[in-house]
Amino acid sequence: MNSGILHRTFNPAHQKMNLDLQIQELIHNAPQDGTTPALMQAIAPVIKSMAEGLKHTEYYIPRSVDGSWLMVTLKNRNQPSVEKRIVSAYATLVDAEVGSQIMNNLTIEPIQTPVTHILFHMLALKPVDSVIFFETPNNLEQGTEIFRNTLQENIKKHVQMQKRNSRHTIA
Repeated sequence: MNSGILHRTFNPAHQKMNLDLQIQELIHNAPQDGTTPALMQAIAPVIKSMAEGLKHTEYYIPRSVDGSWLMVTLKNRNQPSVEKRIVSAYATLVDAEVGSQIMNNLTIEPIQTPVTHILFHMLALKPVDSVIFFETPNNLEQGTEIFRNTLQENIKKHVQMQKRNSRHTIA
């Protein structure tokens, strides 16, 4: 039975090229304020590395009626005072629509977004604790969660290593 959903075959070489193009687009579209493009260039390897750990180069993000990404607050069943705020990213448009219905959220059409852009924007979305990437079409039970803190720590380590390497090169 053909569900009408296009399933791409996984091609690591194509993914690498596509991720490189996505990173270049992020750098190109960064505010030309003298620092942001250089910052984007510096953190690009970390964003690309985390994106390479995911199965798809683009995901669908449900949006709320105001056009912002739909954020959901989850409570720990055993500790109701412990909460986390997540954004869900889906492998297919159909999954994004079904996921929104399951959460009983009013959304407008989900937006297809490059994975590197999702990771970069996660840094700027202060209230977001993580993004859950639902990687397998028709499976909304299991996803890959990337925490904003983990991304921030990886960037911090990378920048520190770059600074150390540049000092050693100069000396």
